[in-house]
Amino acid sequence: MARIEHFNNPEAPKPNSIVVAVTVFVQDEQGRVLLIQRSDNGLWALPGGAQDFGEYIAETAVRETREEAGVDIEVTGVVGIYTNPNHLVEYSDGEVRQQFSICFRGRYLRGEPTTSDESSAVRWVEQGELDSLSIHPSMRLRIDRGFQRDSEPYIG
Repeated sequence: MARIEHFNNPEAPKPNSIVVAVTVFVQDEQGRVLLIQRSDNGLWALPGGAQDFGEYIAETAVRETREEAGVDIEVTGVVGIYTNPNHLVEYSDGEVRQQFSICFRGRYLRGEPTTSDESSAVRWVEQGELDSLSIHPSMRLRIDRGFQRDSEPYIG
């Protein structure tokens, strides 16, 4: 299913759903961040996705990282909570989702970056490489906050 990211776009369609979702900021031993290239829009992003029924939200973070990137992690903290009502995701099935995402900090346990149906590429990325990748501004905010290692989570 295709998706279009709307960010501060007054022409964007009105939202019709809010879904609890997560992203995960995880680094390897060299301090590189794990990123996927999304197969639905081609943008680079932290692994993540929607919470399933019967699942604790930290379990969502672990499951989505394994499914999208092939890497096992454990959740160690929260980078931030992202609820900007001006960030909308429009799907080809008519859903227009208002952003609600918790970005967790994860610790790498094992596994090699591996693609999935949701990721056309997966790799560890140096902080200095980020400007050369196509990353949505909302996702870049999460990545930058992850590298900052603030003592308190971002709420916005």
